[in-house]
Amino acid sequence: MAKDTVDFFKHSAGYGFISTEDADAEVFFHMEDVGGADLEEEPDIEFDIEQAPKGPRAMNVVHV
Repeated sequence: MAKDTVDFFKHSAGYGFISTEDADAEVFFHMEDVGGADLEEEPDIEFDIEQAPKGPRAMNVVHV
């Protein structure tokens, strides 16, 4: 699992992006990928990165 922080989160749409050294581009996530409480910008998280049709996507996102 990768560890990093959320760079951007849009509450109204339920998605955001994570910048990480484990991927060349920002990693997209949707609230359906998050276990536990809703995310805010800057929380510490762990996640798996999967390649989706539109680019890297964070899956199994959890707070640490």
